Amino acid sequence: MPSAWLLQPRPTAPPPPPAAPRPSLSRFSFTQIQIADVLKELQNLDPYKSAGLDNLDPLFLKLSATIVATPITSLFNLSFISSEIPKDWKAAAVIPLFKGGDTLDPNCYRPISILPCLSKVFESQVNKQVTDHLESHRTFSAVQSGFRAGHGCTSATLKVLNDIITAIDKRQYCAAVFIDLAKAFDSVNHHILIGRLSSLGFSDDCLAWFTNYFADRVQCVKSEGMLSGPLAVSMGVPQGSILGPTLFSVYINDVALAAGDSLIHLYADDTILYTFGPSLDTVLSNLQTSFNAIQHSFRGLQLLLNASKTKCMLFNRSLPAPACPTSITTLDGSDLEYVDVYKYLGVWLDCKLSFQTHIKHL
Repeated sequence: MPSAWLLQPRPTAPPPPPAAPRPSLSRFSFTQIQIADVLKELQNLDPYKSAGLDNLDPLFLKLSATIVATPITSLFNLSFISSEIPKDWKAAAVIPLFKGGDTLDPNCYRPISILPCLSKVFESQVNKQVTDHLESHRTFSAVQSGFRAGHGCTSATLKVLNDIITAIDKRQYCAAVFIDLAKAFDSVNHHILIGRLSSLGFSDDCLAWFTNYFADRVQCVKSEGMLSGPLAVSMGVPQGSILGPTLFSVYINDVALAAGDSLIHLYADDTILYTFGPSLDTVLSNLQTSFNAIQHSFRGLQLLLNASKTKCMLFNRSLPAPACPTSITTLDGSDLEYVDVYKYLGVWLDCKLSFQTHIKHL
């Protein structure tokens, strides 16, 4: 079987020591999961979803919900007590979904990760406890819109566009860097993430549970009724999981602190860094300084910049456009490409903000 969809471990540098707990946050510990919550979760399962490697069909769990809810709830709570998760729940089936092109080219397939249904039901309950704690303590940055209730692509895009249009209306220059990271979700360092959870006040029992959550994970490619051998997954948040997006948001949350004099907005692994002012030279100089700091912050998280897909844009409606603006460069010395059009969170932005390109795509 082709192995292009299997995540290969990447050598990592020793992680920094965990930060001390933030004094403003109360300690977080798991609370007992209630039978009624699990019953509701089981009854709301989509019966058409695929079963994981354990072959436990969602339809079976949905139909037998009133019978199995009590023992399943006991199993979930036992996981909290023992700080262990059944290994079967940590095995993922990777389904190669053909995107188009050469059927023999592994890069023409999108890997879809399918986890056991019970693991997702459990993670849904855990995720609710974690997000309730983080949101109630205002842990997430105001410029972090990914995977949060009341936030989304629309709110993120409106915030960024409002800032840029306001600057343009004041006849200021505005420049932005659209940052692309290479396989960001698959590159999360577990030791660094556990350290971040510790700094947010997670109890020792919680940290032990999350340590076990990441340990001993494997994935196999499943195609045309055949299954490849298992390959260990030693980094990244689990693809297809419920907790993965929340944990990734925690992982990158403090990146926003490195923006300096520029503005930044985070949505999952999509990051825009932008600034404005009356002088183009000053704007580009500030943007370069902030971009350098952001790159250092990402490197500290062992997230790699995809320089070829990271682009610059000068937003301008009436001010004179420079024939050759000063280049914005990566820490490795590569010049970023200036573009007139870029697709940001599903919206095609053009340098004049006319939205003609977006309209044409619609």
